[in-house]
Amino acid sequence: MAALKIIWAESVLLLTTLVGICSPVCVEVPSETDAVKGKDMKLLCISCMKREEVFAITNVEWFYKPDDGEDLLIYEYKGGPQEHSSPLQGRLQWNGSKDMQDVSITIINVTMNDSGVFTCNVTRTLHFEVHRHLIQSSKLIHLKVTEEASEDFTSVVSEIMMYILLAFLTLWLMIEMVYCYRKISKAEELTQESVTDYLAIPSENKENCSVPVEE
Repeated sequence: MAALKIIWAESVLLLTTLVGICSPVCVEVPSETDAVKGKDMKLLCISCMKREEVFAITNVEWFYKPDDGEDLLIYEYKGGPQEHSSPLQGRLQWNGSKDMQDVSITIINVTMNDSGVFTCNVTRTLHFEVHRHLIQSSKLIHLKVTEEASEDFTSVVSEIMMYILLAFLTLWLMIEMVYCYRKISKAEELTQESVTDYLAIPSENKENCSVPVEE
């Protein structure tokens, strides 16, 4: 199921990008929360702009709270990406979009100690003609790191059902092939017997005899 969620999230983001070419569209997709030790993990944070036609300045702050610790500022974007001193320093990568609606980061080479709560704070200042409007949003990601990728029960059942269906279709196809082969062979035998019987009839009687044709 985790893999399906990742595929679904990436598909929505791709669709959003393609549609955005024609019109400004943004879809807020929740981040995946299960990571595997030694793999890369993208912490997805999307904050859609409600007034895309208004000039805006967006600042982003990422905090990390270990299971037995306090909140630490690990990453921020204020005109540019900046990494702060933390247990994750050197393993964080900015994955935000140019329009600053996707402000995601990626953890490189996840470790078991990376489990905890990640907070994505987005502060957006909208510049109108006569005033400025401040919008703030916050998203929490409860990250759980495991030694190996665990398979969801639903995905396991779906995979088993797929193999059962594939085996059933294969068996059905083989039965159909055997049935058609036997039917064709029987028709050929009847045709051969009819031709043999016709040839055995004296020539003077062939004018009044017709070879039976099997439907």
